Amino acid sequence: MKKLTATALAALAIGAAGIVPGQAGDVRVMWYSDGVEGEVIQDILNRFMQENPGINVILDNVAYKVVQEQLQIQLEAGQGPDIARVTNLKALADHWLDLTPYVKDPDYWRANFGDQFDWMRPDGSSIIPGFMTQITLTGGFANKTLFEQAGVELPGPKATWDDWAEAAAKVQASQQLPAAFAIDRSGHRISGPNVSYGANYIAANGDPAPVDDGVKTFAKKLVDWTAEGKHSKEVWVSAAGSTYRAAADDFINAQIAYYYSGSWQIANLSTKIGDAFDWVATGSPCGTAGCSGLAGGAALVGIKYTKNPEDVGKVMDYLASEPIVKEFTERTLFLPAHKGVIAKGGIDFKSDDPNVKAALNKFVEASGEILPNAAALPAWKWASAYYGALVTRISQVMAGELSLEEAYQRMDEDIADQVAQAKK
Repeated sequence: MKKLTATALAALAIGAAGIVPGQAGDVRVMWYSDGVEGEVIQDILNRFMQENPGINVILDNVAYKVVQEQLQIQLEAGQGPDIARVTNLKALADHWLDLTPYVKDPDYWRANFGDQFDWMRPDGSSIIPGFMTQITLTGGFANKTLFEQAGVELPGPKATWDDWAEAAAKVQASQQLPAAFAIDRSGHRISGPNVSYGANYIAANGDPAPVDDGVKTFAKKLVDWTAEGKHSKEVWVSAAGSTYRAAADDFINAQIAYYYSGSWQIANLSTKIGDAFDWVATGSPCGTAGCSGLAGGAALVGIKYTKNPEDVGKVMDYLASEPIVKEFTERTLFLPAHKGVIAKGGIDFKSDDPNVKAALNKFVEASGEILPNAAALPAWKWASAYYGALVTRISQVMAGELSLEEAYQRMDEDIADQVAQAKK
């Protein structure tokens, strides 16, 4: 029987994504978009190429699924693009290029982006791997118009997950919606809620802890809400394994009253909803331990297998410059990670949508609610392994393939297997 090597798998993955490694003078960027940022970055890169005619930057706009599932195969074969926009920051950290020798002023990078470097560098390392294109925070969105039409009050600032599920279910019944609410099919997305019920993923020695009562409490709620028809089953059982699926379209099409995702959706919602209905950001509903979202974001990183590290450095310097970060922030409606941009203020978000600035302000306010157990996760090397186990096994419970008790056992086994393989 023929066996596919890592190199062969990488070749297939690259072919499927329509991506080939950059040639001399080329810098290939693997990019995904939640909203309008693909158009914005292309415009910015076009200006860069006008100013730097010797460097040809090729922007490969791919689905988020390609970045999540195919990039790792490419990297493990020593291949891939020259630069990539990624959210799996820590688990793949060994593949990032150290930009220190290739950027003009490493101290500028450390001063403005250094707070998040540990999110994306190998433990104990001091490399400059890239920069966060934005800081994100998980949180909810409510269709205010649907709530008003149903005569249901929006739950208040300290409302619990149960409060939101109950209120959204009343709207569902009144407005005959397919589901009351949806959470993105993502282990990352349910981790803020888990922590809000007391979960702690990290053992004292830094390894993954067994799933605890906090995880089990929210997992049971989510499974029960799904069985009752309140939470969208379709979003979670329509994919296998740890495959990500957003529920944004369900919210945009007014098929659900409440949507739990994150700040990166703001531009997407504004662009696609327009004036069809009013919507508001809600922060994160509360559990017994707090009302925590999970911070994170997407990073732009150099790939260590590039044949053009000097050109990669020039592109990264341009994109990380203060005026470009400010412009990107204003046009994409993202929360910036650049300390200088934040300190100077005066960010003029480019939107006439009154829902947008209120939503951004709500996420800024909610950032003060992040619990310590959630704050520790972006820089933790096993976070992705934990997230993957959570979404895979909870989906199987929703589909009737496992009991909750079996799922908890499988989660621990899945995570332990990943740790064991990584330590070989």
